[in-house]
Amino acid sequence: MKKIFLSLILALGCMAFLSAQEVATTDEVKKDKNAAKKEIIQQVYTTTQIKDKAPIIDGNINDDAWQAVPYGGGFTQQRPNEGEAPSVETQFKILYDDKNIYIAFLCHDPDPDKIERRMSRRDGFEGDWVEVNIDSYGDKRTAFSFTITAAGVKGDEYITNDGNNWDSSWDPIWYAKAAIVEEGWTAEVRIPLSQLRYGEKEHHEWGIQMTRRFFREQERSLWQFVSQNTAGWVSHFGTLNGIRGIKAQKQIEIQPYVLAQGETFEAVEGNPFATGRDNKLSAGVDGKIGITGDLMLDFTINPDFGQVEADPSVLILDGFQPFFSERRPFFIENNNIFDFRLTQAEAGGPFTRDNIFYSRRIGQNPHFYPSTSDGEYVDMPENTSILGAAKFSGKTQNGTSIGILESLTARESALIDNNGEQREEMVEPMTNYFVGRLQQDVNDGNTYFGGILTNTRRYGTDEELQYLHRSATTGGFDFTHRWKDRAWYFSVNTVFSKVNGTEEAILNTQTSFEHLFQRPDADYVEVDPTRTSLVGNGGTIKLGEVGGGKDHNFNFDAGVTWRTPGLELNDIGFMRNADDAVHFLWAGYRYNKPFSIFNNVRVNYNHWFGWNFGGLNTYQGWNTNAHVTFKNFYRIGSGLNYEHKVISNTALRGGPSMRFAGGLSNWVYASSDERKKLTVFFNMFNYWGAEESARSSGVFVGLQYQPLRVLRISLNPGFNQRNSELQYVSNIELPDGDMRYVNADISQRTFDLSIRINYSITPNLSLQYYGSPFISKGNYSDFKYITDPVGEQFEDRFERYSYSQIVENGDGDFDIDEDLDGNTDYTIYNPDFNFMQFRSNLVARWEYIPGSTIFLVWSQGTTNFGDPTMQLMPSLSENLFSNQIHNIFLLKFTYRFINVGSVFK
Repeated sequence: MKKIFLSLILALGCMAFLSAQEVATTDEVKKDKNAAKKEIIQQVYTTTQIKDKAPIIDGNINDDAWQAVPYGGGFTQQRPNEGEAPSVETQFKILYDDKNIYIAFLCHDPDPDKIERRMSRRDGFEGDWVEVNIDSYGDKRTAFSFTITAAGVKGDEYITNDGNNWDSSWDPIWYAKAAIVEEGWTAEVRIPLSQLRYGEKEHHEWGIQMTRRFFREQERSLWQFVSQNTAGWVSHFGTLNGIRGIKAQKQIEIQPYVLAQGETFEAVEGNPFATGRDNKLSAGVDGKIGITGDLMLDFTINPDFGQVEADPSVLILDGFQPFFSERRPFFIENNNIFDFRLTQAEAGGPFTRDNIFYSRRIGQNPHFYPSTSDGEYVDMPENTSILGAAKFSGKTQNGTSIGILESLTARESALIDNNGEQREEMVEPMTNYFVGRLQQDVNDGNTYFGGILTNTRRYGTDEELQYLHRSATTGGFDFTHRWKDRAWYFSVNTVFSKVNGTEEAILNTQTSFEHLFQRPDADYVEVDPTRTSLVGNGGTIKLGEVGGGKDHNFNFDAGVTWRTPGLELNDIGFMRNADDAVHFLWAGYRYNKPFSIFNNVRVNYNHWFGWNFGGLNTYQGWNTNAHVTFKNFYRIGSGLNYEHKVISNTALRGGPSMRFAGGLSNWVYASSDERKKLTVFFNMFNYWGAEESARSSGVFVGLQYQPLRVLRISLNPGFNQRNSELQYVSNIELPDGDMRYVNADISQRTFDLSIRINYSITPNLSLQYYGSPFISKGNYSDFKYITDPVGEQFEDRFERYSYSQIVENGDGDFDIDEDLDGNTDYTIYNPDFNFMQFRSNLVARWEYIPGSTIFLVWSQGTTNFGDPTMQLMPSLSENLFSNQIHNIFLLKFTYRFINVGSVFK
């Protein structure tokens, strides 16, 4: 294994040397080209403090205060015609006082009637809009983004990692209005300084950028020109001068909530917990305390962490846990500081999900389900209650990012009823979660390094914690250096983990799906039933060049990533599997200058080579793909994937590693012009397994219709079918100790549909509907057991059961008489399935004052299992609504108290 890593690191070093030579040549060529072109001007705007009355935020920029400063302008088109003058002119003014910064936009348009004013909810970014990005930290990596559309809809995002991450879940308090005028349209913005972060100094020099979207020409123009090929975003901002004497705003905000909820569902006779109705009333509070101008303490007591929109339906057949995005506001805000992904790769791959901190672990479903007898009923908590949580985060003036999160979840018990006699059984212990993150910028933001430490601590007796870790600690270090105007980068991170618990808990970890130490061919690991701890490590080394200027079109990203067999992150992080090392490479060519019928063209190449820590080469795969945008803004793209070698450590769930036949796949997509009222997206894929071992295909269609500027309807149906000759069924141990790793052919059909209807009455009052039926049906046949899991020929890897050996019994399962002596040797359960789920939400949302909202929600859902012998669509229509729907009605009221700190002055 050491030879593998040394070879890969040597390859990266050679690539760095060769690419550095290429960049030197490219820089020389670029100088020659730029000599004949317009030089990029470093834009500067100088503001002034309001002396008298501040402007009224009504969209009309005729207040006397605006006369104190001149217009800024000189925008340059970034797309589609990069570097050229924009089709329409944009101007702006900036003022400030002790508490706010004010911005006025004048967006010229010769045809005001054609201005696109599509209404949407906050962060809709529809139609014509203008945007200001403010780097008040001055770190050239972080900025606050504020967008206002011609319809008056606000959007806001927190920008990190020099523009590589835009977090739209950030919801600051600010004010904006837009208006149509003779010259085009105008917008006025007031941003309280308390919503920005900056240090204490007499004279402030902030980075700033202005962007305009001219919708009907699909045009983006910038005040400070930044080429599409330039690496970074915040580091290339223009400069805002003239702000003097402002004090850091140590604001205190308190947001209490009250929630009333009622449920109706199908009653179950005899079950005291399923009477058909349930009601509850709860309350809690969220708060923010500004410790300094750039550091904030967030806290929550008895938070409402219910999600307005449910997670998508999934059916897992490969054993890997699904990943769901975070939607809870407390965990979303400043989440970038806590983000510590083990691998960030342009090539993509399942390993890019792995993260030391996965906030969905906090408040998750309880780990246990109580054992019950016949006639007993269980009242099981759906989620673990979060008693409270606090988060201290921000970035100091000297470039230090700090994040500390502490959360405590309750001890949860299930209530079990046996003919009126009730008892409690613990299903989740009280647990404390801690995350600490520190990162430091140096070298003018071109170099940054830091570390992270997490700890999960569960409280209970050994008997209560027999399956769970008593404690889990993870830590990591990361380092990134950028050079050549941030176009080139080298990064490395490494992580470690240690889990402690009872012998049973650590045995469960060793034999869990993520580790599978019990694999008979894995002689480099062994199951130790006496262990009470487990340690491991992982990391990534990466080199790349993304960007390089207007005329530089080639980029690459390459590295190695690894997870040792003992690495365990899933107490507070997310990890698909350990015992894995991957070399990845992405190389891309993009041409962003319009020519012929094209606006831009991109061509990419990827490859992945994987090994386990026994030195076995487990994966070899290649991909190439191309993407084209036409001048009419239609898009098409296609890709080709080839898997030469696929050996899975997990396919037999603790059995030996198994070779799959590999194969070839293709995908293609097309989309229409999003400026039209009706837009269409189409995607299709096909997979052909080698030796006719597998075949799958699928199609996805996206339809979006905007009949009115306040109404948007979208339908997204998808259908896929999969046939494979090797689908895991079960592992069976025979009396003599031999194992049978049973697989079968599978024919699976899946249909899903998402329906969204958004009716935005005003920017602050909206009605939203989301509905998603899902059905997946699988039929198994031609059962077989694995004999030579890594045999060269596909047919050599298994032995099929003959018709004489397998007989369906009266329960619908299969009795196996392997030696044909007339006696059943073992039984295989019938794995056929027909799974259906329907989820929907109807949400009325009114932000009656900035930051304070009333929600009225009606949620419906049902889960059902149908007859696997039925056809897919008839089964869906007949069974999906056959049971009574589970209805949830809730009313939530929040009020945000701002400037609470002034009460204590």
